[in-house]
Amino acid sequence: MDIGIFTGITDEQIRPAPLARAVEERGFESLFVAEHTHIPARRDTPYPDGAEIPRDYYRNLDPFVSLAAAAAVTTRLRLGTAVALVAQRDPILLAKEAASLDLISDGRFELGVGAGWLREEMLNHGTSPATRVPLLRERLAAAKAIWTTEQAEFHGRFVDFDPIFQWPKPVQRPHPPVWIGGWGPTTFDRIVADGDGWLAPGIAVDLLTRGVTELAEVADRAGVPAPPVIATLADPDEATIEKVAALGVRRILFSLLPVTDAETTMRALDRLGTLARRADPAWFQPSSGPVPVRPRG
Repeated sequence: MDIGIFTGITDEQIRPAPLARAVEERGFESLFVAEHTHIPARRDTPYPDGAEIPRDYYRNLDPFVSLAAAAAVTTRLRLGTAVALVAQRDPILLAKEAASLDLISDGRFELGVGAGWLREEMLNHGTSPATRVPLLRERLAAAKAIWTTEQAEFHGRFVDFDPIFQWPKPVQRPHPPVWIGGWGPTTFDRIVADGDGWLAPGIAVDLLTRGVTELAEVADRAGVPAPPVIATLADPDEATIEKVAALGVRRILFSLLPVTDAETTMRALDRLGTLARRADPAWFQPSSGPVPVRPRG
């Protein structure tokens, strides 16, 4: 099991490059960053836990730009999105950004994707909340076609383009690992059909346990191995880490939120590193490497 960091990178905090360098120096295996293109000034959509939307949601840097800066100053740190809002992204540009990032990081990029929850944000991108999931699936399928085909074309309900050339192709073949984020009635079916693993949101251990079981059942019905799981822990402690590790997850992401000035951030990383060592003395060295992309029949 690997241990990484999840955070939202903003204009009010330590910059992406020194943050990534500090994460790698402390032995963490990965750095995953969030995305919101904007927060609408007027909205009816409630924040999922009923509280006010956190300040860092308003100020996120573009995740691909942040991870490019991180790639330039690290050598082994896995770099991921948690999650890229694909239903709000053009699939041809998504394919270009992801492949370019995979190239400059020497094959260290992992794409976490999600359909999003903020309806007004989607609408400002021309995305209907009612069709965001099938739209996400088509855009993801189109990006995969571009990554894996010299002359790619795609003809679907939402995405339609005639043959195109696009380089670079990803360093990782056939493409970077794709983690499907979320928790909903169709999530596990989509993970098995479209993804290489589940990027679980910050949910309680009992819900995570139920989710791991249900995902394995869906995979078994489809006749494929159970996909790996990334668990996100908002406020980790040793007992919780042990319970989550016992589920056989591939990776735990410790939430580093909110990220502020450099000194405070370094203290928080040191504290999380100490916690990880107490929970698992062998955690410092990455144990698993990149998750394999599952072959499709």
